[in-house]
Amino acid sequence: MKEEELRATVIATLKTIAPEVEEGDLHTDKPLRNQVDLDSMDWLNFLIGLHEKLKVDIPETDYAKLVTLGDVLAYLQAKTK
Repeated sequence: MKEEELRATVIATLKTIAPEVEEGDLHTDKPLRNQVDLDSMDWLNFLIGLHEKLKVDIPETDYAKLVTLGDVLAYLQAKTK
């Protein structure tokens, strides 16, 4: 999957949880949960949404690796190759 496509999918999934998100306001190097003010349940729903849309398994043991938008994109990019 192309990087632009992947980013669009991640942002669209995020908007299902937090519709007020503006893509231009997101920084790839800052904690995503803090930027969007997601609680743990929202974050879990976001990761489940990514799993469903991209058919990528995200084991619970990997959740701690997914802090920034950049982390999420890099992780998914590696899993979708």
